[in-house]
Amino acid sequence: MSGMEFKGLTIDVDEDGFIQDPSLWNKEVAEFFGKTEGIEELTEEHWKVINYLRDYYLEFGIAPMIRKLCKETGYDLKKIYQLFPSGPAKGACKLAGLPKPTGCV
Repeated sequence: MSGMEFKGLTIDVDEDGFIQDPSLWNKEVAEFFGKTEGIEELTEEHWKVINYLRDYYLEFGIAPMIRKLCKETGYDLKKIYQLFPSGPAKGACKLAGLPKPTGCV
């Protein structure tokens, strides 16, 4: 485990850059992580996906399956990859402050 420095705070992340304590997440952290994924600015469409992932995780303790993510946001998989080039698991879940998904996100 390593840490990322953000505004004087060290955020513990795993070897793939996923936050280890989701309670440390906030919108500024998401924007910071976005830049590490090559996303310079988070749009309303990014936030729709991020907020859905975050809400689902907080309710169920896991990330949703990709089919559910697409259905609930109204975005097809191609659109998700346009928004998050590294994909729904690596990119979107990382920006949402979720631990690295183990299933089929």
